[in-house]
Amino acid sequence: MKTILLTGSSGFIGKNICESFLADKYKILAPNRKELNVFDTDSVDTFFSNHQIDIVIHSAAKPGHRNAIDHTNLFLTNTRMFFNLERHKDKYEKMLVLGSGAIYDMQNYRPKMKEEEWTTFIPADEHGFCKYVCETVIEHSSNIYDLRIFGIFGKYEDYAIRFISNAICKTLFDLPITIRQNRKFDYIFIDDLMPVLEYFIENAVSYKSYNITPNQSVSLLEIAKTVKKISGKDLPVIIVQEGMGLEYSGDNTRLRNEIKNLKFDFLENSIANLFDWYQAHKKDLKRDVLLTDK
Repeated sequence: MKTILLTGSSGFIGKNICESFLADKYKILAPNRKELNVFDTDSVDTFFSNHQIDIVIHSAAKPGHRNAIDHTNLFLTNTRMFFNLERHKDKYEKMLVLGSGAIYDMQNYRPKMKEEEWTTFIPADEHGFCKYVCETVIEHSSNIYDLRIFGIFGKYEDYAIRFISNAICKTLFDLPITIRQNRKFDYIFIDDLMPVLEYFIENAVSYKSYNITPNQSVSLLEIAKTVKKISGKDLPVIIVQEGMGLEYSGDNTRLRNEIKNLKFDFLENSIANLFDWYQAHKKDLKRDVLLTDK
């Protein structure tokens, strides 16, 4: 049984990893901040001295989204966490970094970005630039891999701002679904990430970076209509800004060639799955956070 160090275990993706089949197959070390402060070099050094690690899944990140409490030192925090783990690369078999499509520079998105296009533009935003800087090391490493996730949704995400969860929760309270501007996204369901992680844990792979994306992109308006259909409610969909925004999608040819039997669940099935979860946990939801679109 491999021992996996999971950073960011209290976050959306980390919580789902801890509750997935991966927790039965592997010994997952999911330390809290007191047990391991990934930003602190001494803390990371001590942790690796005291534990034998086979795989690192690095999902910890200081968020820069519009609902984040603190936007300061975003670049410093996220790069330092990465390099504190990277400097111990001789102590583990491999590290899987849960990256982002932000590396392609959000001002210059175009449909189905290819992995090698990350050098075309230097991201203007701090979040994307952090990914860019870390990638310069990953591409020349022997055992670090960047799994670039574009859109991902599931339980435990911030339903105040994450579109699919936000739309579902609004229907539960009979509120209109709001779209700031219609765009196409590459969304995968959180459960579909787990077999991908399992594959990368178990197998030697050909490249250092992969877009973790589905075959088909979907617009926010299509998603809103799907949520309405599942809810059974005829609620309004409000689009604030007319026209289509830049598509946020990545070419997944490299991933499909790597994982021959790759399958993602149908989006409607996944949304229905998540709808049922929120419905069962409606008493825990805060209606007030749904009243203001951030």
